[in-house]
Amino acid sequence: MSRPRVVITGLSGLTPLANDIETTWKRLVAGESGLGPITHFDCSAYDSRIAGEVKDFVPEDVIPAKQARRMDRFTQFAVAAAQMLMRDADFRITEDNAYDVGVILGVGLGGLQTIETYHAKLLQSGPSKVSPFLIPMLISNMGPGQIAMFTGAMGPNIVTTTACASAIHGIGTAYSEILLGRITAAITGGVEATITPLGVAGFTALKALSTHFNDDPARASRPFDKDRDGFVIGEGAGLLLLETLDSARARGARIYAELVGYGASDDAYHMTAPREDGSGMIRVMRNALRDAGLAPEAIGHINAHATSTLLGDRAENRAVKEVFGSHAKKIKISATKSMTGHLLGAASSPSLPPLPSTTRCCPAPSTLWNRIPNAIWTIWPMVPKRSPVSTPCATPSVLAAPTRASSSKSGLTSPQGAFSFCRNPCALGRAAPFSGENRRRQPRGPRNGSHSAARPRTVSGHCP
Repeated sequence: MSRPRVVITGLSGLTPLANDIETTWKRLVAGESGLGPITHFDCSAYDSRIAGEVKDFVPEDVIPAKQARRMDRFTQFAVAAAQMLMRDADFRITEDNAYDVGVILGVGLGGLQTIETYHAKLLQSGPSKVSPFLIPMLISNMGPGQIAMFTGAMGPNIVTTTACASAIHGIGTAYSEILLGRITAAITGGVEATITPLGVAGFTALKALSTHFNDDPARASRPFDKDRDGFVIGEGAGLLLLETLDSARARGARIYAELVGYGASDDAYHMTAPREDGSGMIRVMRNALRDAGLAPEAIGHINAHATSTLLGDRAENRAVKEVFGSHAKKIKISATKSMTGHLLGAASSPSLPPLPSTTRCCPAPSTLWNRIPNAIWTIWPMVPKRSPVSTPCATPSVLAAPTRASSSKSGLTSPQGAFSFCRNPCALGRAAPFSGENRRRQPRGPRNGSHSAARPRTVSGHCP
């Protein structure tokens, strides 16, 4: 029995660059930084005082005020991103398809802000001042739970918590559920909001955060550069709508890309450090390629985990060289954390939504501050600022996005995940470029998520 083909038909995001995915994408390609001084709290006593904050987010704009007050910031992000996702996908959940739609979300730390707030109230005023909503607000599964309540999705509702690989494992779980035939569609991705006094203090104590660029935050996250000194903490959300190709075609959906392979592994080595030889990342990328039935030479672009940490970036470099050999010199590498910072449990999710765009006629995201790479071990061409790389649709290839939770001093237990995307979704159905002004609106299909008899508009050869 052949397994179903799985495609991406919706994208959304809240990132340090913008509160929507299209503007985020434009700024990634332009090489603009979303990093700045921490404004969420007084950080004057901290060694690291910079972050990638989501700016000008007003939850009441998209969530009723009473409900918003009963959500931690990470859940507010999740609900807001889910609403944008459903609009982008033009996907409606009805009584007919509700049980066929799952919500599977990656969340790293959950409601850390809520924990800190009510712990302070407990110490100051006693247990009677602790809200009955404390526990529902702080638990990680409230993110996918609230998405389900807002959208009506009644399929599997799952949260994956595997440190910095949480989002990619969530997407992988959703992909697997669709492949197994348990559901036909899934809202998936990752979310995190832990720029809090305790969160920043904890990562600072681990010596994980950048501390040398407090006066110039935009220069702080510099993957693979010899002057990198740690990651910049970030927050945000990135969601995808996955569904079977048959379902997407039946409802005339716009198809961004096809997800063709997934892999997962673990270093089984150390609480915070990766194996220096990169063996965990080697294994996970090979797993994804094997699952996709692809040779390493099929890969044209990689969005690296690249947290700007000493050990993490070095291990990732070794892994790419081992997996791709001499072909590594031909692969374009993007390191989007140079612009967004490290979003921890949501680390892969804000970078994944734009990535299917690079599999078509669109430029690859830039990489900032890779000015003086470690010449001994960096061999690949990084995508420079304001020098986007375009590739034609007609070239059959894929895009791999390796992610793992280990970094120089902060990745926890080193779980890893990797994906492969199809480069030529145009042959799958009604595909449209995701590139800001180059993106043209297509005729919409039926306004529901059920299997419709509508015939898709098919495009072959080149993207519209």
